[in-house]
Amino acid sequence: QVQLVESGGGSVQSGGSLRLSCEVSRSIRSVYCMAWFRQVPGKEREGVAVIETAGIPTYAASVKGRFAASRADAENTLYLQMNNLKPEDTAVYYCAADADNEYDLPCVLPRGFNSWGQGTQVTVSS
Repeated sequence: QVQLVESGGGSVQSGGSLRLSCEVSRSIRSVYCMAWFRQVPGKEREGVAVIETAGIPTYAASVKGRFAASRADAENTLYLQMNNLKPEDTAVYYCAADADNEYDLPCVLPRGFNSWGQGTQVTVSS
């Protein structure tokens, strides 16, 4: 497992942008699979983006074309750039990781993750 610390949440108006950061406690190059999730109270957690080591991210249909996930190796950080935000993007956003892929699962959603950040609130007003 790894420790994950998110930051970058906040409040913006519809159409605005935010960038979330997820700092990883060890070399991000050694972390097999990472993802961003979001959750609204009373609803299930939704996978937003997933990315494998040196892989190309894949996205939920609801954010495709607006969100971009990326890994910064030198900073051991996973980012989520969110553009053209909409009120329905309002949620607590979580970073997740499966560092060692103990069960040899592909890095695609749905799948389990054994490390989670504390979450960061994103609020988009109309």
